[in-house]
Parts: sequence; structure tokens; C-alpha cells
Amino acid sequence: MASILSELKNNDVSAGRDMCSVIKNNDNNNDQDITEHIEERPIVYDDLSRRDVRSLIFHLLYAAEAFDYLESLNAIVGSFNRGFNLDIPLDSEVFHITQSIIDMNDELDALYIPLLSNWRIDRVGMVTKLILRFGIWELKHTNTDPRIVINEAIELSKCFAEKDAY
Repeated sequence: MASILSELKNNDVSAGRDMCSVIKNNDNNNDQDITEHIEERPIVYDDLSRRDVRSLIFHLLYAAEAFDYLESLNAIVGSFNRGFNLDIPLDSEVFHITQSIIDMNDELDALYIPLLSNWRIDRVGMVTKLILRFGIWELKHTNTDPRIVINEAIELSKCFAEKDAY
């Protein structure tokens, strides 16, 4: 799990909230990068924007997929909380939505697979599949305006999917 967490950390899992900042030390024309440690505070779930919540759900789905769904979501959330200094409650919306999407993987896949014209399912990248599952779930189970759901799926794709995915 540590390698997955470090990979996710390198991919901005904390929604832009880096706990370290890089500053330039220009003394004596020295361009050496110095990492300055900033006070670490847990990222509180209640402070997350809707976009941050979607990003967090995506990252949890990615981690679950990386473990072939053999690791429990409880364990993944616990690792995220420790590894990224988060505070994701196990009774949160993020947890319940992620678990619901995991539980419905096959059903969600069955909804988009027939729409793949000139594509085989094995050609669709893992990140694209996760974003499709998430978007379809959100369209089916929330009252969120479909334009917002589609836009947010495109934004996730721009950040994480292959360039031809959006």
C-alpha cells in the first residue's frame, strides 16, 4: 500500500494542499531548492469543496482498483488518513459513495459498454473506466444537474486520464 500512497501523493491527491513548499535560496546566487516544512494540520473533511470531494472519491476508487478490490475501503481510507494527513470519517459521503460505486462496478460498466462504438472494453484505460463509473453513478443516484456531472467528469479526465480520453 505504501507504493500506491506515494504514487497518489505525487499525483496531487491532496487537492492542491501540499504540506511542504519549495522556496528558492538566492543567497550568493545559489539556486539550490530548499524544502521548508510547514505546520501539518489534518485536512478536515468538512472543509473540502465539492470538487475536492469528487477528487477524493476518484483517488479512493483508484486505490481500490490498484488493489484489485482485495483491500477493504476501510483500510484504504485509514491509509489515506495517515499517509496524507486527512480526516475522512468512515460515515462520510465520500466513504458511502465510493463503497456504492465499488459495489456496483459491474452494473455501471454494463451501462456504458454498449455505447463504446469501435472500441473494445480492454482498450479503455483504468482511469477512464473509473471516471465513467463515477459519472454514471452520480447521474443515476443524485439530483445533480447532468451538465455539472459531465463537466466534473471532464475535469477529472483532464487531470488524470489519457489525453484522448476527454
